[in-house]
Amino acid sequence: MEGFFEGLGITALVILALVGLVVGLLAGKLTGRSALVYGLIGAIAAMATPFILAALGVTVLAAGGLLLVAFVGLVGAAIVVALVRALSRRV
Repeated sequence: MEGFFEGLGITALVILALVGLVVGLLAGKLTGRSALVYGLIGAIAAMATPFILAALGVTVLAAGGLLLVAFVGLVGAAIVVALVRALSRRV
């Protein structure tokens, strides 16, 4: 698992942040809510998802490369943004 974190690098974190930001901004625009808040939530969720999966023992991310990590971040951000949207009536 340590090798995964070493190999992830700054580039992958930036890509994850951008993917999550786009997911959040789209969700904010589609729902007519605060796109900036949803963008920040999406960026944080996208960056955290690969780390959470690695901590749970999902090792396929290390072999999948940057594209798989970005896809996992996209799915994680979409799930978290949807949960925040469902649980929050103000944001």
